[in-house]
Amino acid sequence: VQATVVGFLAAVAAVILGWIPEGKYRFDHSVLLCSSSVATAFIASLLQGVIMVGVIVGSKKTGINPDNVATPIAASFGDLITLAILAWISQGLYTCLETYYYVSPLVGAFFLALTPMGIVIAAKHPATRTVLHSGWEPVITAMIISSIGGLILDTTVSDPNLVGIVVYTPVINGIGGNLVAIQASRISTYLHLHSIPGELPEEAKGCYYPCRTYCGTGVNNKSAQVLLLLVIPGHLIFLYTIHLMKSGHTSLTPIFIAVYLFAALLQVFTLLWIADWMVHHFWKKGKDPDSFSIPYLTALGDLLGTALLAIGFHFLWLIGDRDGDVGD
Repeated sequence: VQATVVGFLAAVAAVILGWIPEGKYRFDHSVLLCSSSVATAFIASLLQGVIMVGVIVGSKKTGINPDNVATPIAASFGDLITLAILAWISQGLYTCLETYYYVSPLVGAFFLALTPMGIVIAAKHPATRTVLHSGWEPVITAMIISSIGGLILDTTVSDPNLVGIVVYTPVINGIGGNLVAIQASRISTYLHLHSIPGELPEEAKGCYYPCRTYCGTGVNNKSAQVLLLLVIPGHLIFLYTIHLMKSGHTSLTPIFIAVYLFAALLQVFTLLWIADWMVHHFWKKGKDPDSFSIPYLTALGDLLGTALLAIGFHFLWLIGDRDGDVGD
């Protein structure tokens, strides 16, 4: 239900944001975008839900902590499944646009019509009923935050000298989002095991600052340290993979690698610090941190990653790192 509604709202936002700067509007293209978005959100969320149940059950049976497996799979497979389905549906609807113009409105209307049925089914179960009433704020706010990151990216790629950022944005945002989602899920599980909603453990009380997040000896502190250490090797693998594929900034100069890794480290450092505060904040308010904090954190990851990468590319351009193959 939430995926369908947010998919529709995201499509409407995309139509508005595309119309304002260009001043052009086509109703048939808007309907196609909304229909593709709604259908993709419905199908992708359904498939991902089935996959997540299988992953969690399998993790339990093999003795693996689901927090270390389910969360990154949800984030990465979610993007992969969503993009694949969106490409397939939108291509099919675009093919029918001229000859069978009524197909797009029918597809959108069909999936929107399923929303009331989903609401009725979700309202019958206590756990989903709670999410149905209180889970809208984080996902809609997260959509808005991610849209701001999209505007930054759109503004940056409009400069021909900085178009190479497109290749690296999904990498920095994907890795940062996965790492912070793992940390948020681990902290949430720890709180569920050692406390009750509305009450913080003694060691979690007080002011949250970076040193507290990274310099402690607790389980969550060590987890943050390990996740931060994974940033550099993880990004180096992707950087050289992109280099071998001859995409983006193919000349991996030392200054480029240094600026890129600094942006990635700063992004994850900030996200893990915010996650430490945010998860405990929602727990203290009696809200489920998994449902409330992860959407905010992944959206902030997109915003921070895109903004820091844009600043990094601008800095590289200013200091003269202007390879001719940037953005090829």
